[in-house]
Amino acid sequence: MTSTDLEPRPPRRAAVVTMSAAERTALWRRRVVEATAGMTDHLVRRHPETAVTEWPHTLSEILAGLPDPGDDDPAAWQRVFFRAQALMEHFLVSRYGLAELQHWARANAAVHRRVEPERGGGAADVVTRLAGQAELYGSDYEVTHAGPYRAGITITHCAIWDYRERARARGVPITLESPCQYCTLATSANFTARGYRPGHRLLDGPDGHGCEWEASAPAGHRPAPPAPGREG
Repeated sequence: MTSTDLEPRPPRRAAVVTMSAAERTALWRRRVVEATAGMTDHLVRRHPETAVTEWPHTLSEILAGLPDPGDDDPAAWQRVFFRAQALMEHFLVSRYGLAELQHWARANAAVHRRVEPERGGGAADVVTRLAGQAELYGSDYEVTHAGPYRAGITITHCAIWDYRERARARGVPITLESPCQYCTLATSANFTARGYRPGHRLLDGPDGHGCEWEASAPAGHRPAPPAPGREG
């Protein structure tokens, strides 16, 4: 990616998922919990010695950068998440290689299934969560269909690439060649953990890097009801 790729782009389409600052912060926090708790569980199950002797130091480095409890600035939590993700990718890949990312993704998805509230929309909820993540970075995207048994999203410009390259330019170590190396595994695992078949293809067009995703329900699947306190 060249420097021109990071110049301001034309205004993107109106957001499909609209979130207040507090809602953005809540989603960033949830993602931090999913990633760190997932990593802890993954290491305990597959590499217990590393979990005991090495992981606490990296985890303490991540947690040392947490904003104050009353800080609801989404930008602060975005920095925490991105730094945590970069540290954990390096921690895992430097020790066990790229293949280990698949196991981490599955562990994260198990946490995701428990901390992501059910809203009663089925496949639409699964895709809406992905749309929310795209919105957090300011990506260009469109939810193409959103039903309880089948839902899809097209991301025509993934702004995670922009954020990564700006971080790389500031000297932040980036382990993976592209965000897709982990993101595709994590998104597929999240869809599966919530009971939906994932399907995707990567895009590389005039608007930059992107992807298409679909969540579809297997035969006989019924969407979960909304969690208490949630409207369907």
